[in-house]
Amino acid sequence: MFKITVSCVTFRKLIMISSEETSAIRVLIVDDETLVRGVLRSILAEHQDVEVVGEAATGDEAVSSIERLQPNVVTLDIRMPRMDGVAAAYEIRSRYPHVKLIGLTELTQGHDYHAMHRAGVVGIYQKSKAAEELYTAIKRAIAGQDS
Repeated sequence: MFKITVSCVTFRKLIMISSEETSAIRVLIVDDETLVRGVLRSILAEHQDVEVVGEAATGDEAVSSIERLQPNVVTLDIRMPRMDGVAAAYEIRSRYPHVKLIGLTELTQGHDYHAMHRAGVVGIYQKSKAAEELYTAIKRAIAGQDS
């Protein structure tokens, strides 16, 4: 006969490790176009390890909702009214340095593209390629890998 002894402390640690491994990546989608937000949400809904916790139409809406929504990753459109993606990226990085930022744009280069990198985004991707690249970009961001 065998006797198995597991302490409460060990059992709690196992539960904590298990829940950390299965917890979803929390994503906030920020884009001024409702249709784009919906498409991005649909793309991410295909992945069980990703949870879209909210949407914002402007940079200032994104900044104000991060504390409440607690995302791990924020996808940011570069060009938005009131507070664009560059300004939002700077603000988010200063207040919430643990949040990973991913830029989304229709452009592939230019002033805004470079400004987003300086603001602390870990990668910038074209919206037209979001279906192929967004999930991988999020996983790379969480793993601490730049694009």
